[in-house]
Amino acid sequence: MLFGFDMQEVLPFIGVGFAAQLVDGALGMAFGVIANTLLLAIGLTPAAASANVHVIKVFTGAMSGISHIAHRNVDWKLCGRLSVAGVLGGLAGVQVITLFDQHRFTKPLILAYLSTIGLYILWRGIRQGHREGHVKVVEPVGFAGGFCDATGGGGWGPVVTSNLLLQGSNPRMTVGTVNTAEFFLAVAVSAGFIFHLGLDDFSVAVVGLLIGGLIAAPMGAWLTKHIPARPLMIMVGLVLTATSLFGVAKALKLI
Repeated sequence: MLFGFDMQEVLPFIGVGFAAQLVDGALGMAFGVIANTLLLAIGLTPAAASANVHVIKVFTGAMSGISHIAHRNVDWKLCGRLSVAGVLGGLAGVQVITLFDQHRFTKPLILAYLSTIGLYILWRGIRQGHREGHVKVVEPVGFAGGFCDATGGGGWGPVVTSNLLLQGSNPRMTVGTVNTAEFFLAVAVSAGFIFHLGLDDFSVAVVGLLIGGLIAAPMGAWLTKHIPARPLMIMVGLVLTATSLFGVAKALKLI
């Protein structure tokens, strides 16, 4: 037994949380969208799924951020600009998702958004080219990333990391900075959801995702330096796209 749950029930979610956070820590994306897709698939509403994911990300984000700081993967000036813009976008997203949470078309729309993110990650993984340059657009990217993250339960990494890399930001510093800034976003968005919805007891899925994420978080910063990003991005894109499209089909009762 673990926190009152059967270990056989918790272990699969620990595995998913571990794998998702491992990739997230190494690439600056994946945990939120994969965790949110899983929670939607087991029946949570979009707002409840996003709220639970962001509570988890407060803890995994703190652990991941500390690890990236220790490995000197953080640009603090960029982190500050992203954090402020991301928090504002995230709080705006909380307002939107709580307002439309019970609409019957909300869940398939959110899942369609997540499948689009998955396809984009896959495309980036296959294409995989990078030229460093000066980053000019920061606040709009941070705001959009925070908004998408709150409404979709994930999206901060795919939106922000990909946009900064397209502008020529250094990959190592981008991943570390985006992961560190995500902690501040998660705290703000979690507080926003708790204010609007309260906080339900953790389910077996949330407990498992949290444990797996915490175990994997310290490893992500090390992987940023040592593991090629391309195969991991391709794998995440394939898994995320497949699970999201399955969720869309199930929500629309096509299967």
